Amino acid sequence: MSKNYKWILVGLLWFVCFFNYADRQAISSVLPLLGREFHFDDLQLGWIGSAFAWVYAAAAPIAGVAADRFSRKWLIVIACIAWSFFTLATGWCGGLISLIAVRALTGLGETFYFPSAMSLLSEYHGVETRSRALSWHQSSVYAGTILGSWMAAELAERAGWRVPFYLFGPIGIILAVLLSRFIHEPERKPGSGRSAETMDYRILSAQPLSVGRTLGVIFRTPSAMLLMAGFLCANFIAVIFLTWTPKFLVDKFHYSIGAAGLTGTVYIHLASALTVPLAGWLADRLSKRFPVGRMLVQGGGLVLGAAFVYLVGHTASTVTLLLAMTCFGVCKGFYDSGIFASLYDVIEPRARGTAAGIMNTIGWGGGALGPLAVGLATKYGRHSSAVENMSEAIAFGAVVYIVGAILLFSAAVIHARRISAAAST
Repeated sequence: MSKNYKWILVGLLWFVCFFNYADRQAISSVLPLLGREFHFDDLQLGWIGSAFAWVYAAAAPIAGVAADRFSRKWLIVIACIAWSFFTLATGWCGGLISLIAVRALTGLGETFYFPSAMSLLSEYHGVETRSRALSWHQSSVYAGTILGSWMAAELAERAGWRVPFYLFGPIGIILAVLLSRFIHEPERKPGSGRSAETMDYRILSAQPLSVGRTLGVIFRTPSAMLLMAGFLCANFIAVIFLTWTPKFLVDKFHYSIGAAGLTGTVYIHLASALTVPLAGWLADRLSKRFPVGRMLVQGGGLVLGAAFVYLVGHTASTVTLLLAMTCFGVCKGFYDSGIFASLYDVIEPRARGTAAGIMNTIGWGGGALGPLAVGLATKYGRHSSAVENMSEAIAFGAVVYIVGAILLFSAAVIHARRISAAAST
């Protein structure tokens, strides 16, 4: 195997993750068309947006346990085939119940990707390159979100809302079959490792931990719990933007469906895509000097991002809106650069898959409430106008971002104190 394979693997998984996000984002771009065809109100559209995230979150611990025990390569390939099939099946739906069911099943397929992919990449990349590797992989999230949203909106506006799903689904299935030849599962050998929480260097067994011991490692690590809670706050806002931004632009700023699908993603996610490799490089550099460097980069992104979340919700100027969305995307990139890299700083390798699964459960379970909360606020808010209610609900996300920053800084303090205490003994 080439000595550069660890970076080739990043490239291979980049394409898998691209379609992971293109498939999940396509539904948001066609929400206005679904509302028109089926006469759905904002609350019903919120249920469609949340169904994916709830099932994704509920199944994530199972996906994490599987990643620590079975071939991560085949979990990735089978998951890609499954979610691509249900993406295709979205085009066959004829009402609210079928749309909710198919989106939920898409979430079930996609939940098996990230624990396996993150665990696999972290095994090839040590602490010196982990942030950069995971950051480059993270850039596919933004590319998939932007292009998936834009292509779905354009195709839907020209040929009907079902067409994007008829296109994306088969492409994902073909991709999974092709990449099954090139993704290599490393042999899980004994090797030196450490728990970053205790700084306890030792020889790790090749045998996986029992489920009970794995959960004990995770839940007895306070900094890991705080990082997961911070992810919940950040993802709560991310899912709101993924779900509601296209419709927000149509209703408040009178964009066309196609323009809203592109504008609603490109400013935020292109800014994140350009920023996240830089943030990953900075996090790797800082982590050499400060064990909590990655967490500090993330927390800083949330603090600054809160101001721009507020501005997106309250501005009436298109120019200000686009500037705020771009700046929010930059800040989001700084947070996203360390989502899993920071977690893996405090969790030993044999528990990483399960930890990632639990993190997804907490983050996406809470994040799934975001679209529903905005839908409820839009329908039952204190203003007479639905647009005003939606604007206020989005702006309130700034408070959620500040709470997330506090949680991350708290995790950094606890982690630093534990390392200091371990070093002094």
